[in-house]
Amino acid sequence: MTPYQTLETQLSHGVAIIWLNRPDIRNAMSDTLIAELTDAFAAAAEDEDVRAIVLAGHGKAFCAGADLNWMQRAADYTHEQNLADAQRLATLLDTIARCPKPTVARVHGPAYAGGMGLVAACDVAIASTEATFCLSEVKLGLIPATISPYVIRAMGQRAARRWFLSGEVFDAAEAYRIGFVHDLCPAEELDGTVNALLGQFMLGSPQALASCKRLIDDVAGRPVDAALIDDTARRIADARASDDGREGLASFLDKRKPRWVPQA
Repeated sequence: MTPYQTLETQLSHGVAIIWLNRPDIRNAMSDTLIAELTDAFAAAAEDEDVRAIVLAGHGKAFCAGADLNWMQRAADYTHEQNLADAQRLATLLDTIARCPKPTVARVHGPAYAGGMGLVAACDVAIASTEATFCLSEVKLGLIPATISPYVIRAMGQRAARRWFLSGEVFDAAEAYRIGFVHDLCPAEELDGTVNALLGQFMLGSPQALASCKRLIDDVAGRPVDAALIDDTARRIADARASDDGREGLASFLDKRKPRWVPQA
């Protein structure tokens, strides 16, 4: 995979692992990291050899928020420059959220501010029990605006009111309680837990996984009316007629693995 200044990327057994690689500053986000992470996710989304993507961090933190040097430069930005800067982060989060392949945030240590946005934009978040979380923006006179659609969707509006307004650090148990992360495990079991989930993803049809992600985005929050009923009926009809749908049914009837499942 492409070499980067702020990332390390690996591809193994159909899984692209994108490591935030600024351990000396706790993987703090900068304009360079944002640009490279956007490119890495876009490339993985287009790579036919990639079946799933893991976002992880080297060192003691997943991502501790914004790089202080970047924040210092931003202090002198014009409104137009600030807008362009925010839009680049928005593009990154949208690229992660709209990726057609399953995405997993592997969270250890601090995941603060924009780091929480990265976690929330992924499909699944698995955290070690020592992970911590914080939306500290209000204490700097700021707001978590760009990340808010993803964080609110992940933790819910009621929890967001607590953590957006207080700016407190909260632990992994609380993140799990409010639904921000899906699973917790001891730090030494983090990779094994992530790998077990990836194994489940490999059993799913790539075509169906991408369609499921679109289905969730398109159906969530809609009223169950005639239009939605017609829409979902059309989607399952399309799935049954698709190449993967036909292969899945044929493999089930033939009592064999479908072609997308790695053959032992």
